[in-house]
Formats: sequence, C-alpha cells, structure tokens
Amino acid sequence: MMRRALALLPVLALAACNSGGEPDAAATEVPKDVAAAAASAQAVESEYGTPVKDRVATLGLLNKRNNLSQDLVMKPGESRRVGNVVVKLASCERTLPWESPPEVGAFVQVFVEERANAESALQWRKVFSGWLFRNSPSLNVVEHPVYDVWVKDCAMKFPGEEDSPAAAASPSSAAKPSGSASGSPTPVPSPAPSPKPAATPSPAASPAVGL
Repeated sequence: MMRRALALLPVLALAACNSGGEPDAAATEVPKDVAAAAASAQAVESEYGTPVKDRVATLGLLNKRNNLSQDLVMKPGESRRVGNVVVKLASCERTLPWESPPEVGAFVQVFVEERANAESALQWRKVFSGWLFRNSPSLNVVEHPVYDVWVKDCAMKFPGEEDSPAAAASPSSAAKPSGSASGSPTPVPSPAPSPKPAATPSPAASPAVGL
C-alpha cells in the first residue's frame, strides 16, 4: 500500500504543475468593431509636404499600472493593439519649415477594453479622439486612469526644405572653415631660425715685453 502511494506522488505532482497551464499569448489583433469605428476618422490631405499615407508617426504609449512605456511606429490608417488598448492613427503633421514655433501633431483615437462597472461585461470603449501635440501637450490630453498616449514625431518632408533658412542655420549645414577637404587645419610652417651672429675673434695676447 505504501509503495503504491509513493508511486502516485510523481503523477500527482505533474498533474498539479499542468493544472495551471501555460499563460495565454497576448492578443494583438484589432477587434472588427473597433476597426470599423476607427475608420470614421478621415485624414485631410495637405497641399504641402509628403502625402499623408506616406508619413510615419512615432507615438508613445504608457501603462500606468506597471510604469512600462513603448513606442508605436505607425502610418496613417494603421491600428495597433497592445493588450486591452488599441491605438489608431488617422494623420500626423508638422509645421512648415518657415513657420515658428515648430510643432508636431497627430490625430489619434484610443480604445480600451474595460467594464463600465463590476457587474457588466468587458466591452471596447473609445476613450479619446483628437489631435495630440508634442510641444503643447496640455491642449489635448488622453484622460484615462491606466493608459496615456502622446506624439513624439511625424516623419515627413517639404519641397525645398533643405534650402530653407532653418536648414541653413542648422549646425550640420554650416560652412566649414577653409582648408583641406578632410576638414583638418592646414599646417602653418614654423619660421626659419635666424642665423647666429659670427663669433668675434678675441684679440691675440700680446707677447710679453722683456725689460
């Protein structure tokens, strides 16, 4: 009897380990109802710069529960799901090279899967829809107790931007000092040493005159 009980111990231990199972993989697919709702935000094409569809925005996403943040690199029209939050990018913009002060913005929608109360089921809810600005974050804020989203960059170009006064004033385009092509200073020859004056012969000792 004791031998049978001892033989069952490894089986019971293995069953206990497998009862929990492996953790489920985090869902990354965007729900169809959320994707359809997000499609209602249409980007307005600008007459200047890169077409909206070819721009690339970098958004920051923060989970306040664990203080973990990550960058989402997206094109307009794309959606990205991280756990129970979906971020949708409609468009991104930045000011023209000759406009001041410079600004970067993105039209973003944020959806979170959560419960309205303890008794209700989980459902996707739009928690934000609007423009976010990098240098003026207080103009529009994602107000949610868990998630925060902000814009970090909008990669796009304007015609002739490299010839703009702002580009010309940048340190990278500043004219280099004249000299060799490698940028190293031209060596200056050291002055030739002045010739030493000829030594003046000392007067010969006069012979002693005998008395």
